[in-house]
Parts: sequence; structure tokens; C-alpha cells
Amino acid sequence: MTTVTNLGFPRMGPNRELKKALESYWAGKIDREELLAAGRRIRQQNWTWQRDAGIDHIPSGDFSFYDQVLDTALIVGAVPPRFGGQEVAVDLDLLFAMARGTTARAGSSCCSGCCTLENIGALEMTKWFDTNYHYLVPEFEPDQQFTLASTKPVDEFLEAKALGIHTRPVLLGPVTFLRLGKSQGKPADVAAHLDAFLPVYEELLIKLAEAGADWVQFDEPCLVTDLSESEREALRRAYERLAGVSDKLQILVATYFGPLDDNLELALRLPVDALHVDLVRGREQFDRLLKLTPDGMILSLGLVDGRNVWKTDLEAALSLAERAVEALGAENVMIGPSCSLLHSPVDLAAETELDDELRSWLAFARQKLNELNLLGKALREGRESVAEPLAANARALAGRRVSNRTHNESVRKRTASIDPSSLSRTSPYAQRREAQRVAMDLPLFPTTTIGSFPQTPEIRNARAAFRRGESSEAEYDAFLEKTLVDTIRFQERIGLDVLVHGEAERTDMVEYFGQRLEGMAVTLNGWVQSYGSRCVKPPIIFGDVWRKEPITVEWMKRSVAATDRPVKAMLTGPITMLCWSFPRDDLARSESCRQLALAVRDEVADLEAAGAAAIQIDEPAFREGMPLRAGQRDAYLRWAVDCFRLASSVVADRTQIHTHMCYCEFNDIIDSIAALDADVISIETSRSQMELLDAFAQFDYPNEIGPGVYDIHSP
Repeated sequence: MTTVTNLGFPRMGPNRELKKALESYWAGKIDREELLAAGRRIRQQNWTWQRDAGIDHIPSGDFSFYDQVLDTALIVGAVPPRFGGQEVAVDLDLLFAMARGTTARAGSSCCSGCCTLENIGALEMTKWFDTNYHYLVPEFEPDQQFTLASTKPVDEFLEAKALGIHTRPVLLGPVTFLRLGKSQGKPADVAAHLDAFLPVYEELLIKLAEAGADWVQFDEPCLVTDLSESEREALRRAYERLAGVSDKLQILVATYFGPLDDNLELALRLPVDALHVDLVRGREQFDRLLKLTPDGMILSLGLVDGRNVWKTDLEAALSLAERAVEALGAENVMIGPSCSLLHSPVDLAAETELDDELRSWLAFARQKLNELNLLGKALREGRESVAEPLAANARALAGRRVSNRTHNESVRKRTASIDPSSLSRTSPYAQRREAQRVAMDLPLFPTTTIGSFPQTPEIRNARAAFRRGESSEAEYDAFLEKTLVDTIRFQERIGLDVLVHGEAERTDMVEYFGQRLEGMAVTLNGWVQSYGSRCVKPPIIFGDVWRKEPITVEWMKRSVAATDRPVKAMLTGPITMLCWSFPRDDLARSESCRQLALAVRDEVADLEAAGAAAIQIDEPAFREGMPLRAGQRDAYLRWAVDCFRLASSVVADRTQIHTHMCYCEFNDIIDSIAALDADVISIETSRSQMELLDAFAQFDYPNEIGPGVYDIHSP
């Protein structure tokens, strides 16, 4: 019988309960037991939802109070010496210290007042493969030793078992974990650490078997990336050892975020019981998989998109599953989402303000569970058992295909007529620099901020009161005007050179524009985790995108009127808007990005006319959007660079174009960053101990650089 499975579920809770509990704990408003209780409630709810939806293999261990990679580091005792190393007890406070940074007493141990507080920097944070989720980068010593320092996976398995729910524990695969780490600031050598690491996982598997687990899921998304021969050998060695630990445990290796390509035969030859493959992003590998899957291995099919919000084409998914059952046998097929549902909002039922037509096209995490249940029932009982849901799904998909909301002929014509001349500034950077020096009259080493000032309780309360109708539009506008002026005055007082208005009117850097661009929709409660307690509500790109009217121009006019210093405008760039939204699955990403670039271009032109001396077009997702395979990156980089240049090249030489990037590795794309031809790039350098500056120095970056010297994510 075909097994219905899931790889992971959102951990914040349907109403961001974990976010609220975490921030209350950090603020000292609740104690540790209250925080732990909040986590238990979310886990129990998640497990119950999955059981009630008919999921056969329900994951446990996918919950985290901050990040699953950091959890793994703590489980195996990979605690950097500055946090106490393996001598320190693993607990929540250690987890949060490594994630957010902390302080400790330094200097004399006497009590005469000569002690000082020393800052202990958090672990580096970067993007999880090509998603907007951030993980904490493990740090390994050259002679790193590992030890079982936490039994979190066992504890959560037993917690579910006590509720009468049998789960499949999830562990981050050993090779993926080691590959994500760094040693002395450089990528870790997997082979060098593997033999020390594996005994810890062997001990953990024994404990899971003793607790009653019969399956364990190892997440190895590294298998969809380019691997060295030593990493391939590490995968073979790792699973030869782990597969022999207990005859009570069956092992599933989960791959996702793309096709296996040249790693397909390697994955199929691993001595494991099941292999999960992403057939949403890797449909082209299906025929090879059916042909090469060995006898006795279960093939787990990722048929439901775990990273997007569109309804699954159940007819197409069911056809693939039926072919797999025919080729391999029902007992050798599992069906599930393409990846963990961590990247999906929790429940579409909460979206009471989306119109019925758009809602009919969507599925969030709980709805995706129902889709899996329908597919499983069709495979077990025949298509006739789910005839009406299949017909309803087909009607919804057909309605989306023919809806006039998805297609705007004038937008298509405009993108088709983009001229190469619109991708370049009027003059080369050297000439622009002189024009900007005259226009802006800046000192050496000018100072600025990335743009947004804190969203204070007063700002949030004023926004909430306006939304509830408790204050008028005029009153809210007056409040925002006063906040803007106060922000300008503060920057003048402390001596910043290029000022910003603080963005008090904005919520999220993508959502704000998604609310104001045609072809995009925003949700009430479509939250997904970005890192720690940070959640975002990605807009939904459902149609062709265009700007109906100016978005930020009025705030720029007010800012310019409030000061005689240069003012910088803030926009989110087209690549980041694309990557941090739920994109269309019926249009090429490059085409959607060009539409967004034209909308930003229109805004840039109007901001310059309103008096902006500088315009910052943030592109923190530029690296994130790059394909995981090196062979596919050049095509992406070409259209991504073109889209940025299309958005930014409309201004005169005197107007300074900035961009901003953070939390990613620049070394392998530094030439493409230079090709953006931004006058200034501001980059995060504090969290990475300034190492990112090395890439720019070694490359001899031709334009200006603004190092970000404060870690805004650490208190």
C-alpha cells in the first residue's frame, strides 16, 4: 500500500505563537517553562493536524526554537570555544546565545568594579540553499570532536508517542550538516570531520530504536548540488555505517530543491531503505528514477510544492504516482511534498480578505496535507473514490488559466520592447562619481544607514489604530509626518551624511510594494519563518505586474523638504521582490522579474524628479536566487543583472544608485555584482567578522563600498 508522508511542518504556529513566546522570553516577560510549554503546544497541534489529514509518516524533530542547523550543532556538541565548547551544558540559553550573540564578564574576577562586559559574537547567518530561510553556520575546530550533547530528536519522538502519534524522526544528514559548516572561516572539509561525527549519530540512532522508532529521515539536500568526489565518497561511507546501526530502523534519505542530475545513481546506490526526490523542481528525473531504482528501495515522490502556494495539479501528480506504482509496486512508493512545508504559510482558512477567485487557486500547508490525502486515497481506492475533488481541482486550475487577471497585454508588450540602451547609465562610473561628488558634497568616509529605523510600539499602535478605524487617515498621516521629521532631525543631530526617512509607513520591504503593485496580492496571516522569531508574509504574484501610480514619492518630497542634507530613497529591487514573493508557476521567473524591474524603474524616475540625491535599490536576494548548480548560473546572472540595470539606469549621472546585500557568500559572483554598476554597494560585514570585504578587495571592486559594521540581529 502506498504510504503518504510529510517531510516537515511550519513551526511558528498558525498565529505566530512561537514568535510571540520567543520575544516574550527574550524580554524577560515569561520564564523558560512557559516558553517550553508554547513549543509543546505547537508540536502537538502540528502532529494532530497531520494525523487527522491522513498522513502515515508524520515527522518529529522538525520543530526548532530557532534553527534546525543550529539544533544539530548542539545535538552533536559543536559549540565554539567562545561559548564554552563541550564543557558547557546545552540548553535554550546557549542556543539563543549562539544565535543572537551575548555578553560575558571579562577582565579581573574581583568585585572592585574593574570587570568589563565582553561581546561574544553570534554564529554567522546565511541562506538555506536557495530559500529565504536563514540558518546559523556551524563552526568547527581543525580537530573538532563531537559528542551526543542533546537528545532532542529522541525527546520529541517520545513526546509524540505519549500522545498516541507514531512519528518519523528527522535529522539533518551528516554530509549536508558538515558541508554547511566552516572551520577557521573557510568551508569545512567534510571528509576531515566525518569519522569523528558519525559515532554520535550512531549513538543517536540506537537511542531512537530503543525508544520505538522504526523510520528515520535524513535530510541531504546537498545531493541536488555539485559535489566533489570526496563528498560523494563521504555520503557512501556515512550511510554504509548508519544503515548498519540497527535492524529495527529503516532509513529515508530526503533530497529536495532540485533534481539529482549527476548524483542520481549515487543516491540510488546508498544502502538505505527509501529515497525522497523533488518532482516539482526535478520532474525531468522521473523516467530515470523509475528505470534505475533498485529492487527493495522505496521511492518517495515529492508531488506537492512545499515552497509555493498554488494548488497542485492533482491529475498530473496522480498520473506520475500511478506510473511509479505500476513500475515499482504500491509498497515501494511513498508520496509527499517536494520539501518540508516549513516554507509555506500554515492555513488558507485564515485568509478571509482574499477574493474567492484567488483563494480558489491556492493551497497553504494544511491544504497541501489534504492534497496528499486525496492522492493517497486515489492510489489506494481508485480515482472514482475522489472523483468530485479531482473535478473541482481541475475546474480551479482551468479557471486560473483563462482568468483575465493573470494577463495584461500592455505589460507584455512593454517587456518585449525593452531596448538594450535602457540597461546602461548614460556615463561610466568614473564620470558619474565626479558628478555625484559635486552634487552631494560628501566628506571622505560618508555615513548613512540601510534605511529602515525601528518600528517602535508607537508606530505599530498608530498603524493598528488606523486599520481598526480608530483614527482618521489625516491623523495617521500627521503621525507619520511627525515621525519622519523626528527621524531626519535625529540623523542631523548625530551627524550622518546621507539621510533616510526611516520607513515608518512600511511594514515589510516586499509586502509594502506587493500591496501597491498590480498583479500582486498580500495575505492577512500568510507568515513564513525567515530566521529565529522573524517572520515574513510573502506577497503572491498572480498576474502580470505593473505600477499603477507612484508609491514612495510623496515621502521623498517630504524628506527633501525637511533637510538641506542629501536624502536617500529606499526601494526593494526586482530580484528580491521576485525571490521573496510566492512567484507564478505559469510564467518564467525571468519574465516576472522584468515586469518588476519596469515597475521599479518608473518609481526610480519619479524619485529622482522629487529630489532624491541617492536611490537605494535593495537586492539581498540576489545571491539567493541563483540556481544551486554551477552550470545553470550564468543564464540566471545574465537576466538578474539586466533586471537590476533596467530598474536603475534611468537616472542622471548626478544621482547616486545604491544597492544593499547581506548574509550570503559573494566570492563566486563578485563579477556579476560589479556588473550591476551600482555607484555604491552596502554589504553586511559584522556578522561575518568582516571577511566579506576580502572578496571585494581581492577583486579590486571598481565602485564604492559601504561596509555594514553593526549586527542588527544581535542585541
